[in-house]
Amino acid sequence: MFTNIFNIAKADIKGGKKYPNINGSITFKETKTGVIVTAKINGLPQSKNSCTGRFFGFHIHEGNSCSGNANDEFANAKSHLNTTNCPHPFHIGDLPPLIENNGYAYMSVLINKFKIKDILGKVVIIHDMPDDFTSQPSGNSGTKIACGKIK
Repeated sequence: MFTNIFNIAKADIKGGKKYPNINGSITFKETKTGVIVTAKINGLPQSKNSCTGRFFGFHIHEGNSCSGNANDEFANAKSHLNTTNCPHPFHIGDLPPLIENNGYAYMSVLINKFKIKDILGKVVIIHDMPDDFTSQPSGNSGTKIACGKIK
């Protein structure tokens, strides 16, 4: 079912100034049934509650740079990728949240709402809060804490 990979892209994730230990990679593998998105992230801020891990908003943004300014170090990531003009959480850049486990997160999901050509050159952002899947325009996911360009 997941054979015949046509295209592969990758984003190397780096944390910002407040979270310099965040690093990892996101791979995108296009198949006949959709794109398999796999995230492997280290150095995430850990939950202080022993009963839970933390959830982090995780999105493809429309910008093509992880640069920014004094107020937002990833400002040039811009907004969630939304070429279909759908409300949140139905942007093509809206992804399931990352779940932190002792500072590490792993996720793999099949998405059929974009192809590799639609996301090349865009950036992936990790936010410091979970996406609430309701608030407009972007789920109230908080500050951008890590970024990587899709190549």
